[in-house]
Amino acid sequence: MTDITTEEVLDLGDMDADAFNEYAAEQGWSDGFPLVMPTEAKVARFVELCRGDNEPFPPMSPRRVTPTLPAIAANAVMAGCKPEYFPVVVAAVRAVLQPEYNLHGTLATTHPCAPMIMVNGPLRQTLGLNCGSNCFGQGWRANATIGRALQLTLLNVGGAKPGEMDRSTQGSPAKFAFCFGENEEASPWAPYHVRRGFEASDTVVTALPAEPPHNINDHGSTSGAGILATVVGTISQPGSNLIYGTAPYMLAFGPEHAETLRRDGWTIETIQEKLFHDTAVEVSRVSKENQKSYEERENSVVNGRYYLTRTPDDIQICVAGGPGKHSAFIPTFGFTEACSVRLPAL
Repeated sequence: MTDITTEEVLDLGDMDADAFNEYAAEQGWSDGFPLVMPTEAKVARFVELCRGDNEPFPPMSPRRVTPTLPAIAANAVMAGCKPEYFPVVVAAVRAVLQPEYNLHGTLATTHPCAPMIMVNGPLRQTLGLNCGSNCFGQGWRANATIGRALQLTLLNVGGAKPGEMDRSTQGSPAKFAFCFGENEEASPWAPYHVRRGFEASDTVVTALPAEPPHNINDHGSTSGAGILATVVGTISQPGSNLIYGTAPYMLAFGPEHAETLRRDGWTIETIQEKLFHDTAVEVSRVSKENQKSYEERENSVVNGRYYLTRTPDDIQICVAGGPGKHSAFIPTFGFTEACSVRLPAL
């Protein structure tokens, strides 16, 4: 089999799947779920799909080991990916390795963040990525294994072992896999990647170090203003890392909420502007001890409130999910940026 941290080949003889999983767990390679053995033949099929992607990788924190296509492929095989998923996995690796993502900080923090991967563009449907009902949940191989492949790569190449270099106090289920596609077909606005300057025909992977989705339930509001009042109440909280005001966050509107907002004339820009101002946390809601701590960190208080992002543009908005009057607030670690990578034409 191909070593999951290097390009070396390990001779495991006639080891069967059960024995391999025990061996992998002993080596610290496992996330706790069963793994697929990364044989040379399987890894080669994955790598072949990305032979034309010759852009070098920077070193991966915290071990500062430089990833290689075979090592990433070995982890993608172990995660249960199909070969055709591999270009998306490689793009996700490139996204988290961008300096602005702050990979080392997101792995060393005690915050429970994990790489949120959102896919835009035509490859979503080709690969069977779930963008609709239950898109954050179980049941779709592409979503589950692409997200898992990135996490295994961070574990086995980067060295982000829980309790050692991954210092999260409690962690979260998102650390197993957090991958979904934007429901562009149900969105009343331009797709997320187009708003970031890509072509509609591009397939783009965006990564953010995030908490799991926080549900926003609003079955009663029949107006866009009513829905946004509920959204504001959900987001405006003093216990979020966003209180530091240094990073973007994601708001994933369900299609029904999005359509109501569109009907009432709300645009991405007007939603961002409203949320930027209305979600700012009043100083009175923050403990005296935290106020002192934030003052020492030079967190700015503006008009008696802590703003949760630097500008309205930091509020990232997409449409995801299926029928039902729910949306999702996805807070981030902070001290980071949303990093998007276009899949090359291979």
